[in-house]
Amino acid sequence: MSFRSGTVALIGRPNAGKSSLLNALVGERIAAVSSRPQTTRNRVLGLWNAEDMQVVLLDTPGLHDAWTVFNQRMVAVSEGVLDEVEAICWILDIEPLVAALAKGAPILDAQLITVRDRVLARGVPLLLVLNKIDRVQKEQALPVIAALAELSPLIVPLSAKKGTGLDALAKAIRRVLPVQPGLYPQDQLTTETERFIVAELIRERVMEHTEQEVPYATAVDIERFDESSREAGKVHIHAKILVEKESQKAIVIGQGGKMIKRIGTEARKTIAGLLGCQVRLDLFVVVERDWTRNPRLLRELGLDG
Repeated sequence: MSFRSGTVALIGRPNAGKSSLLNALVGERIAAVSSRPQTTRNRVLGLWNAEDMQVVLLDTPGLHDAWTVFNQRMVAVSEGVLDEVEAICWILDIEPLVAALAKGAPILDAQLITVRDRVLARGVPLLLVLNKIDRVQKEQALPVIAALAELSPLIVPLSAKKGTGLDALAKAIRRVLPVQPGLYPQDQLTTETERFIVAELIRERVMEHTEQEVPYATAVDIERFDESSREAGKVHIHAKILVEKESQKAIVIGQGGKMIKRIGTEARKTIAGLLGCQVRLDLFVVVERDWTRNPRLLRELGLDG
């Protein structure tokens, strides 16, 4: 059987499940996942390796109406990815599509129509991934599939969270990839650095445990990643959590330091699993006023437009 490989963009609305799908396909937690929309801010590259193919997966920030410079730069990251891929996986949360059909409304609202037009303009193969299929009944899903058939013959219902439907997705992607050798070693999972992934895992915990504007006003900067004792099974990480206001800092720290301790404990366990060693994680919360409007900090976050 001929070997196939290529680059595939994972696009869609915030909270459609792009990062969950990336992690499921790669087999490792390399992208931040939370119940909050707009968790992903950067392009994250993951490698899905199989016996007969290698898929370079590019997870992207959710496509959304961007009113701030920060959000506009996130959308620009997503738009830029679409010009460098062999195929596009448009990931759709199936629940609102089922609800739209039940009310007799168009299955694609104005925002999704905009995404459709952007995607189709690229002229590359399009796969429609209907995520969260475990949350609807089969008889509810079938009319959705029929309504979307005109967009693409490649429609794959799946559940990224439960890991169902991934084999069908593999077959669909293989159909559109060119015959060529892999671009990376078969045992490689990502090109992202450990520092980047660690920062994302810490930010994931902040987003999951804070409320209102706080999740979107935070960033994580790894100030020190000490591997001098790694052979002895220990790594020391010093990370700074940026917020924009003193009130946000108080929320992240929590009463008596309970919140920052919870964030640190959960993040440390995940990071230790990733690195395969004991981790000492020191977290500090720093107020950096209006960091989402600071060009230097946005560049450091990879959001330089």
